[in-house]
Amino acid sequence: MGVKHFNLPDPGEGLLEAEIVEWKVKVGDTVKVNDIVVEVETAKSLVELPIPWSGTVSALHVSVGDEVEVGTPIITIDDGLGGESGSAAPEPVAAGAQSSVEVGPGSAAEAADAEVEEEPVKTLVGYGPKAGGSSRRPRKAAAAPAPAPAVAPAPAPAPSATSAPDAAPESSAKVLAKPPVRKLAKDLGVDLASVSGSGDRGIVTRSDLEAYAAGSSSAPDSADAGGAGSTRGASPAYGGGLGQGEREVRVPIKGVRKMTAQAMVGSAFTAPHVTEWVTVDVTATMDLVAKLKKDKEFRDVKVTPLLILAKAMILAARRNPGINATWDEAAQEIVLKNYVNLGIAAATPRGLVVPNIKDADRLSLRELAEAVGALTATAREGRTQPADMSGGTITITNVGVFGVDAGTPILNPGEAAILAFGAVNRRPWVATDEDGTEEIVVRSVTTLALSFDHRLVDGELGSRYLADVAAILNDPSRALVWG
Repeated sequence: MGVKHFNLPDPGEGLLEAEIVEWKVKVGDTVKVNDIVVEVETAKSLVELPIPWSGTVSALHVSVGDEVEVGTPIITIDDGLGGESGSAAPEPVAAGAQSSVEVGPGSAAEAADAEVEEEPVKTLVGYGPKAGGSSRRPRKAAAAPAPAPAVAPAPAPAPSATSAPDAAPESSAKVLAKPPVRKLAKDLGVDLASVSGSGDRGIVTRSDLEAYAAGSSSAPDSADAGGAGSTRGASPAYGGGLGQGEREVRVPIKGVRKMTAQAMVGSAFTAPHVTEWVTVDVTATMDLVAKLKKDKEFRDVKVTPLLILAKAMILAARRNPGINATWDEAAQEIVLKNYVNLGIAAATPRGLVVPNIKDADRLSLRELAEAVGALTATAREGRTQPADMSGGTITITNVGVFGVDAGTPILNPGEAAILAFGAVNRRPWVATDEDGTEEIVVRSVTTLALSFDHRLVDGELGSRYLADVAAILNDPSRALVWG
């Protein structure tokens, strides 16, 4: 009992490291068992970590933005009972270096950068180094922590034991700024202490930082107006785009983006991809969506064409079970799945993630709508848990939301097929009436593109599955027959 050192736990899926995003406590705070003390970003998601003890925070050993290996001490708790337990703690980070100490309210635009709070996690993720883990190449940014019995922060500022040599100067941590702005400053190599803040109480906003990095003396609101040199619709994953006068910006490849890149390269060069396309009249589906939106059974959920497509893919997989399978290279077997874990690709500020709905084939249309809504909302907040992104069997990627007609999607690793859903547009269409007379009418039309692993899905199976999906979208009443 007494002084306890909390090590960074394995957040799940055997991940080896995580980045400190935000401290929820500061030195001197009192915590209870299972209180959330820190938010970290892994290669897959944002994770809030609870503390397994109650007591007083006596030291924080890493700063916001640091990448820390699993098993590294990150916080020290004093329960007031004397003695010391856990591993030796590294030197504590200076009190002024904690990002959550002095962050005040900012503008409405900056508020969007703050992460959405969740209910406190009631059960504790296992903590401490991963047992039996393989040896790892040491990261140059993580120096070995020096043993020290210190319980309280030193009066003079001390550097973090895991601070990278190229990290932003310590003085920048004393400036009022939100964690995403601090992270961007570190990526750009800018000392926040040299940036004038225009926010409430002098807080440094993203616009302030971008204007400073671009060497511009203009006001931050003019920089946001999209003048010459601005990048329209820049992805948040790239720090909000280029500032005026900037020719290049370097963005570290890490976290979700690094994991996605590795998975896509592995998939593209492991599974032989084949892509087939079909253009289909989905007027009846759009009519069904309009009716469901008015139905009282669906009044509390979001109903979109994606929902009908999801149901169609599940029913078509039941008719064509070979599409819902995986290739086991080690056992030299094809594993047919008697369940559908439906993945839905979601674009997030941290990159592309593909969480999946477990046992989607057992859900009613209403339950499926709820699951899709919850899955996409959680993914966009960056809070999808690693377990929710593993075990998928087939995936949808909705490129139509960007106004794109179709594409050639790359398989999610371990799956046999992925379907790209294109934009639904009003187009001229040749229709045939009951008498066999053809006429040109305006219909709602979309294009579906199915990529599949040609090792276990041949052209016939892929074609039959895609044709069945298209048939349901063309005439949703087929779901009553095939369901």
